[in-house]
Amino acid sequence: MHIQYNFAFFDEGSKREIRRATLKAISIPGYQVPFASREMPIARGWGTGGLQLTLSLIGKKDRLKVIDQGSDESVNAVSIKKLIHKTTDVETLDETSEATLIQSRHRIPEVPLQPGQILVLQVPMPEPLRMYESSELETKRLHGEKDYSGAWLMLFEQIMKYRNVATGADHPVMVHERYIMAPSPIPKFDNPKLDSSEALILLGAGREKKIYAVPPYTKVVSLSFDDVPFQVESFPNQKCKQCGAQDVFMDELYDPEAEAAYYQCNDTSYCLTRLNQQST
Repeated sequence: MHIQYNFAFFDEGSKREIRRATLKAISIPGYQVPFASREMPIARGWGTGGLQLTLSLIGKKDRLKVIDQGSDESVNAVSIKKLIHKTTDVETLDETSEATLIQSRHRIPEVPLQPGQILVLQVPMPEPLRMYESSELETKRLHGEKDYSGAWLMLFEQIMKYRNVATGADHPVMVHERYIMAPSPIPKFDNPKLDSSEALILLGAGREKKIYAVPPYTKVVSLSFDDVPFQVESFPNQKCKQCGAQDVFMDELYDPEAEAAYYQCNDTSYCLTRLNQQST
């Protein structure tokens, strides 16, 4: 039996409602805008917030890229691409520079984003104050009063306990010198890419029903202390085993035959592009 889908799955009213919330989020950088999160053919927690943003914005001329923790071919990325392609028939590709719309889980691509591109980040927990404040009403008040003493105290406690900030991912950022924002569980390595990005960055949390945004050329600063500066992950004296890249975010893998660890680009498309360039 052939099933007829509306373009981009949603009805037009749903897409308009999500776009209105998106426009408000763009107008107030870093502010979490509530929206009526729709039921999706995938489970909440698997990227429904990002998927709803993508489906509400995508057009017939768009070129779509979907990545999951750096991979274009993970189960999550492939499933989302299949759903979007089936309901829109838009072109899907792996090259970051060729895509107009990029949906990502937990990574910002290594290739710098360009004007006109839109990056959609999937977010499991949009509230950066939730770690120490469980009440939604109270977190709204704290944001409204710009009272972020708890966030600073949380980082200070990590320094006292571990002698350094222990956030491995989702390190909070200050957007436009106003709102503290959760950047989604991207590694700290990707935080600087948020600052003055030439592309529009949208963040969607389906389960928590929130949309927020970082418009192009917006100032984004990772929280840190003057005497304990913010530091990204580093891979000193290491290079990708496949393409030889350095100064990128890498995965540490283990070779059982050599009984030794090795490093490889986390961004699979970036690594493959470098390999193709080297072979020509």
